[in-house]
Amino acid sequence: MADVQGRVLLPPKILYGGRTKAQAVPNQGVWDMRGKQFYNGIEIRTWAIACFAPQRTVREDALRNFTQQLQRLSNDAGMPILGQPCFCKYATGPDQVEPMFRYLMGLYPGLQLIVVVLPGKTPVYAEVKRVGDILVGIATQCVQAKNVNKTSPQTLSNLCLKINVKLGGVNNILQPGARHAVYSDPLIFIGADVTHPPVGDCSRPSIAAVVGSMDGHPSRYAATVRVQAHREEIIQELTSMVRELLIQFYKSTGFKPQRIIFYRDGVSEGQFDKVLDHELRAIRQACVCLEGGYQPGITFVVVQKRHHTRLFCADRRDQIGKSGNIPAGTTVDIGITHPTEFDFFLCSHAGIQGTSRPSHYHVLWDDNQFTADDLQIMTYQLCHTYVRCTRSVSIPAPAYYAHLVAFRARYHLVEKDHDSGEGSSHISGNGDDRSKTAMDKAVTVHPNILKVMYFA
Repeated sequence: MADVQGRVLLPPKILYGGRTKAQAVPNQGVWDMRGKQFYNGIEIRTWAIACFAPQRTVREDALRNFTQQLQRLSNDAGMPILGQPCFCKYATGPDQVEPMFRYLMGLYPGLQLIVVVLPGKTPVYAEVKRVGDILVGIATQCVQAKNVNKTSPQTLSNLCLKINVKLGGVNNILQPGARHAVYSDPLIFIGADVTHPPVGDCSRPSIAAVVGSMDGHPSRYAATVRVQAHREEIIQELTSMVRELLIQFYKSTGFKPQRIIFYRDGVSEGQFDKVLDHELRAIRQACVCLEGGYQPGITFVVVQKRHHTRLFCADRRDQIGKSGNIPAGTTVDIGITHPTEFDFFLCSHAGIQGTSRPSHYHVLWDDNQFTADDLQIMTYQLCHTYVRCTRSVSIPAPAYYAHLVAFRARYHLVEKDHDSGEGSSHISGNGDDRSKTAMDKAVTVHPNILKVMYFA
């Protein structure tokens, strides 16, 4: 064990909307949404329920009770669900998903959302996401049958967090006055990740996902995804992906970003030079493609979770929770970091179980000349903008979203007649006998939901 000096960063204030415009101050990486309303809540007028659990498992009165509880909680959260679902039917098996969704889209032109009740691990999930995200372009929210039969405020609240952003809403934002000064100029946060097929698979493709912020908060993100060669870590089509995101950012905000802050997940230290050389050039190329002299400052940061460094409080009085973890916001940039390179450890989340694993950040390139304080504070603040929960998470939201997008694309690659239980080892994708063109088409998201966070 080595003794090192660390410090604890202050959390940002979180701003909500509604009449009260309430603020939340995170305490040990956690805050509460009770008594607060979404910054921008979406009004849901037309929605449907499709129950793929058998009627003996989820009875009609359970569905009715679930609907009432969801409406009550969503109204409190500032996302009013008006009236009963326009459609509530039972169904069986993945074969019924596409005809049912197409029938609903035809019958109810203003349909905003389909809530799908699932009986547990089932191939229906992959098919719901394939049809909803790729084929017809409708927001879908899956719920486990056990959570319908026994509703809890926590589960319903989490559902509302996800539904609101899938429909284009904004749950909360960083308090503008508490944000870092860098936000005064237009800037885009980009997260990138590549997921690989499971060990022992020799044919299926790797999936590259890149997401970019679409507002100044930053809270809304757009996603791009590509299929690439088996176990290829470098993002091959990064130029076109970043170009798409920059165009969407301009359409969304009316500004060209003056800074690009790029968080890259999943790169080992042995690949740093290779990845930086290819991907930094690709980002520059994307900017030049759009406009000859367009050269925004690029900061390229690699995020690593897979390492063996653990941090402990020297003074027992500083320990947090049952596991005695370090407080959320603990950062270390001396003693155990590289003697000449720009890197730091930041534990941005509150440990729930076991020993917290701090994330290790390596700044491989920095045109923006950020100080260590600048990047640590900015990164820690981004960890509070993850839409799925009211907690600070362990890596910045853009890097987390890139991971979700890539993982969702694995489900999009699943063919209907294939097993698609949860867990990457079962998500088949059948990549060995499909052309790259066919697989690219299989992961191309419908234009209707391209502008919203369908992956939340």
